[in-house]
This record gives sequence, structure tokens and C-alpha cells, in this order.
Amino acid sequence: SEQYLASSIALAADMAKKAGKDPSSVRVAMAFENDPFSLDVRAGVLDDMKKYGMKAVVDDKLPRDLSDMAATLTKVKALKPDLLLISGHSKGAATGARQIKEMKISVPMIAMTHCEAAKIIKKFGDATNGFLCPTQWAETLSYKGAAFGSAAEYDKLFKSTYKGYKNVPYQSAQATAAVLVWKDAFERANSFDTEKVRDALTKTNLQTFYGSIKFGKGGNNIAKPMVLRQIQNGQLNVVAPLKWASSKLDWPRK
Repeated sequence: SEQYLASSIALAADMAKKAGKDPSSVRVAMAFENDPFSLDVRAGVLDDMKKYGMKAVVDDKLPRDLSDMAATLTKVKALKPDLLLISGHSKGAATGARQIKEMKISVPMIAMTHCEAAKIIKKFGDATNGFLCPTQWAETLSYKGAAFGSAAEYDKLFKSTYKGYKNVPYQSAQATAAVLVWKDAFERANSFDTEKVRDALTKTNLQTFYGSIKFGKGGNNIAKPMVLRQIQNGQLNVVAPLKWASSKLDWPRK
């Protein structure tokens, strides 16, 4: 989870360079729930900010009930950061989107977790245009592998197999990819011996419809970045990382 909003830091750095500025000039405002997931996300953000020399002008913990973000957004209005990051699960995302609209908060780049789970597009409409929403996977990505083919082909197969899905949950794609990893490891280990299979897993190097898969020392996938989708006219379009983007980033957010 520490990589959830890290892509937004890299994107802000890219945009600063395109504007002829040093990435270290990017000023970041952060509002995070005080829970293990959000604090893990925050740690990842701070690591990436450090790489670019960025500074946090707001670094707030959200109230426990996540029902009011006004104190943080008042600071944001006064300090005018270049990037606003919010992580507070579904309730925090809904509160953030609502109060950004009510308080007329204008920040060039806004990224938050749980956009879809909070149904912010449905609830707050055009006010959410320009928001960046991280996801593990999207069907428009150009990822492909031997099993299932491309991301788009997997998406089509899933929807034809399991009727009623308008969108394929990334968790389903993730679970399918996990099965492919196990299959590959068992075949290379040629054994059910725990140590041999574990050793095979550490040497995983796969290209799949879900993206590249290769594990670091901590057991996390180090080969696939988090993807950022931007809300554009009520649709979620992949805009970063730039090499995988299917749509152009709307920046600065209007």
C-alpha cells in the first residue's frame, strides 16, 4: 500500500519539469487517516518526496470519524500547494470531495485513494473532474502475457464469463495474476516442496495482462507501478505513468 499515491509524486515532478521548474519546488499538502493503511501510504509518499527534495506544507492526520476536513482545507486554501493528497478510505474520500466542492478549493493536482468505492463521481459530479485516483490495474493498459493475452482481452473475457459486471474489479485481475504466479513457480520448481517453491517464487519474472511481476526482498511486486486514473468528464482515464497512459493529463486542474 505504500506505493498507492507514490505515482502522483512522480507525476507532479514530471509536470514541474515540463513547466521549466525544479521538482524540488513542488509543495505538497497531505491529509491522511491515522490508520495502518493510510500511514503506510504516507510513508511511501514521504520516501518519494525525499527523492525529489519536495516539501510538505501541510501534513495533517484526519479526524477519527472522517466527517470534517475543513481545518486542513482552510490551510490548503491559504498555503496554495501544488499537490493535495488525501487517504481516508471511502468515507475520507467522500468527505474530501464534498468539502473541496463546498469550499471551492483550487489545487493544480489532487490525488486521493478510494475514489470508486466512495462513488465520488456519482455523488459530486463535475466537481470531481481532474481528481487523480490510484488503481492497481485498468483494462486500457498495454500489458499483455501468454495467458489471457492483453488487459483488454482479459476484460472482455471476464465480462462475458461473469455477466452483470460493468467494470472488472482490479482485485479480480490481481487474483487471476496470483494464480499465474503460482502456476509458473510450481512448474519451475517441478515440485511441491515448500523450500523449492518458495525459491521459485523469489525468482519470478513474468509479463502478464496484469503487468510485470517480479518480487523484491520484502515480497512485494517491484516491477509494476501503481496506475493513476484521472476523472475527466465523469470518466476514469489512465494518465500515469505516462508510458502506459491512454489519455492526456488535464493539468493544472481547473
